[in-house]
Amino acid sequence: MGTLQSWRRAYGAIKDTTKVGLAHVNSDYADLDVAIVKATNHVECPPKERHLRKILFATSAVRPRADVAYCIHALSRRLAKTRNWTVALKTLIVIHRLLREGDPTFREELLNFSQRGRILQLSNFKDDSSPIAWDCSAWVRTYALFLEERLECFRILKYDIEAERLPKPAEGQEKGCSKTRDLDSEELLEQLPALQQLLYRLVGCRPEGAAVSNYVIQYALALVLKESFKIYCAINDGIINLVDKFFEMPRHEAIKALDAYKRAGQQAASLSDFYDVCKGLELARNFQFPVLREPPQSFLTTMEEYIKEAPRVVTVPTEPLLQLTYRPEEVLAIEDAKPSDEEQEPPVPVDNNVVVSDSESAPPPPPPSAHNNFETGDLLGLNDTAPDASSIEERNALALAIVPTETGATSAFNSTASQTKDFDPTGWELALVSTPSTDISAANERQLVGDLQVTFLDC
Repeated sequence: MGTLQSWRRAYGAIKDTTKVGLAHVNSDYADLDVAIVKATNHVECPPKERHLRKILFATSAVRPRADVAYCIHALSRRLAKTRNWTVALKTLIVIHRLLREGDPTFREELLNFSQRGRILQLSNFKDDSSPIAWDCSAWVRTYALFLEERLECFRILKYDIEAERLPKPAEGQEKGCSKTRDLDSEELLEQLPALQQLLYRLVGCRPEGAAVSNYVIQYALALVLKESFKIYCAINDGIINLVDKFFEMPRHEAIKALDAYKRAGQQAASLSDFYDVCKGLELARNFQFPVLREPPQSFLTTMEEYIKEAPRVVTVPTEPLLQLTYRPEEVLAIEDAKPSDEEQEPPVPVDNNVVVSDSESAPPPPPPSAHNNFETGDLLGLNDTAPDASSIEERNALALAIVPTETGATSAFNSTASQTKDFDPTGWELALVSTPSTDISAANERQLVGDLQVTFLDC
């Protein structure tokens, strides 16, 4: 077993030396590539500070953004290609140090890159070369989840929780308050769950098995432990602010606030157990752990009773959802499209003196009575005293076509009009006029029929 481990160390050292030589020859960022390879080599020890300083300088504000993007790409490539837990863990430590101590623009660049490339996605990572490597691989995965959640929390809060500088305490206060103490209800209910989720990932970084005694893991765990203090302080101030605003919240916000309050009590107990584990490690000898106090559970009953009687707020839009426009011509068209059954009466026998062809319709009807005009509204203008051919053609597109072609046709039309005076005005001719149709083809057909009738009478 010892021979196998010695062979693996030798093989890792050869790979690191080869990568350093290739970086000197092929890379445009030779110094940066060499620093990254040496800071994340196969040796089981924390990254050296001189290599970290070179990487921090490459990602500082004085360097071009191309250097920052290349550094992130190089770390991502190093993390994606390795199958060794030591290299993966040291790469995550370098990224964590850059997040804590680097320029703020590095966090933004890393956040943009992680949304495209998923640099910290190590859910499938494993090193099964030995039982110790198996336990350490499990901790590497949880550490990557914590860093990924740290970036997500930075995206929601718009600031880094570790870089926040607490203001000086006012008179009568023991310590300064974080930003969550002064947030309004909407921002508080957005940021507080993000901080609680980050604390959940932090508590999950508890080492197990052989990973507890590993020095590199303890070094990374110390970085995580330092951040737990400010995260807990921000959550605690947020809970105090939430309690102050709770009885002014509408029901849907009060439900979210109650869930956050319950989760705060559960996480206080979990964080206390996590601190108990860390206190037994060598890394925590000089740490001062805060005193954790769970939120009073008796307040839960009062909060639940308020939710039952809390007002329900419904947001009503100022603009109408549907705007209706009244157009009189559309109303008339709808009324014309619906024929009335009462207006349609059975036809009366036609007088034998009038000759009608089999393929044509009736001649132009006489003016309707006053009663029918009242019902139909005189849509066709048939109650004019002396309608001529041109006015009928202009006012009623559905009337029979009257084409003044020749003198013979005009005399035939006059003779036909004199014959229609003997008809009953309540007959089928009136029904034909009082029931207009919207079919354009029917109007054209009636015009053709009118032409045929005039031609027939001319003959």
